Amino acid sequence: MSFLRLLSSYAVKRCAALVVLGCLAACGKDAAAPAATVAAPIAVRTLTVEPRKVPIRFDIVGQIEGSKQVEVRARVSGILQKQFYNEGDAVKDGAPLFEIDRAPYEIALSQARAQLAQATAQVDQARREEARLKPLVQDRAVSRKEYDDATSSRQLAEAAIQQANASIRQAELNLSYTRVVAPLPGITGRAEHSIGTLITTDANGSLLTTINQVSPVWVRFSLAEGDLAKLPDGRLNRATPVVMELLLPDGSQYPLKGRLNFAATAIDTRLGTQQLRAEFDNPRQQLLPGQFVTVRITAGERDKVFLVPQAAVVQTEKGNLVFTVDAEGKAQARPVKTGDWIGKDWTILSGLNSGDKVVVDNLLKLQPGAPVTEAPPAAATAPAAAPTAQTAPAAPGKK
Repeated sequence: MSFLRLLSSYAVKRCAALVVLGCLAACGKDAAAPAATVAAPIAVRTLTVEPRKVPIRFDIVGQIEGSKQVEVRARVSGILQKQFYNEGDAVKDGAPLFEIDRAPYEIALSQARAQLAQATAQVDQARREEARLKPLVQDRAVSRKEYDDATSSRQLAEAAIQQANASIRQAELNLSYTRVVAPLPGITGRAEHSIGTLITTDANGSLLTTINQVSPVWVRFSLAEGDLAKLPDGRLNRATPVVMELLLPDGSQYPLKGRLNFAATAIDTRLGTQQLRAEFDNPRQQLLPGQFVTVRITAGERDKVFLVPQAAVVQTEKGNLVFTVDAEGKAQARPVKTGDWIGKDWTILSGLNSGDKVVVDNLLKLQPGAPVTEAPPAAATAPAAAPTAQTAPAAPGKK
């Protein structure tokens, strides 16, 4: 019994010692453990935004065409004998282009003149006969019918003269048509027929070449309904005060400004666009028909708009948002309504206030409520009038 009591007492003391050692170890472990980890602030660059005026601009692809495009056609038939111009040359109004064989038309003119001479002789004879019979009919030496017949012969001869004169004018006109001249100044196209070809006056055989008047030129383009809604009056016509500019295929700006000279009065129901046309002077013939260019339209200004870099806007399925820094130095997601691009910036129509600090980098690391530290401020956005404007692409999920 005493042995059992001794063993039991030893076991109890052993357990107590283990518990004490365990507690001491636990306390030592807790004392050695570091404090709870705190998230480090994310370094970001910010831009303090202020409202401003920005131009309402659209960049639209257009195609150039001559302000006048004429098909030069033959008006008489015959063998094509001469070509006076080089294809692609600039010609003046009335410049000779082709010549058709003149001989048949010179002969026709000679015949018409001969008919005039014959009719003139017949008129002289008829007048003499009428004058001879007039006193005789008064004396009743000849019948009234003979005198009336002489008068009718004289009238028919005079009518023949009129017809002969008309035939001469027609022959002269046909002879003049053998020399084909430019109906207006412009750039000539390729010759449709070679020398020696028989030219006819039907639709297929009469076309000789084309001429495009390239000063001024027209530029055709169209504006979508969504863009029209951004204009002050919601429409565009010749009375709308707009600035028309051209960007050439190499990206340079055409030095002369244009003017709107046509605006369709109805929307194209198939495309949902308004057909428009601008006119540009082209004294150096720098613009060529068929060339694709970018038409830049500036139609007034939009007030109280914010500009932020494109990289600062996050596009989501629910819309666009930006991150701002609040008074506590934490990032906050701010839904915004975006407009068009102005150069490298988005226009923000709503969702921001004057003085907001917009985060412009490290967006992938940010979460709403995350602490941030501000790096040196980003460069201020350039004035609205200076950058290139373009229509912004639709946000994801929009068409």
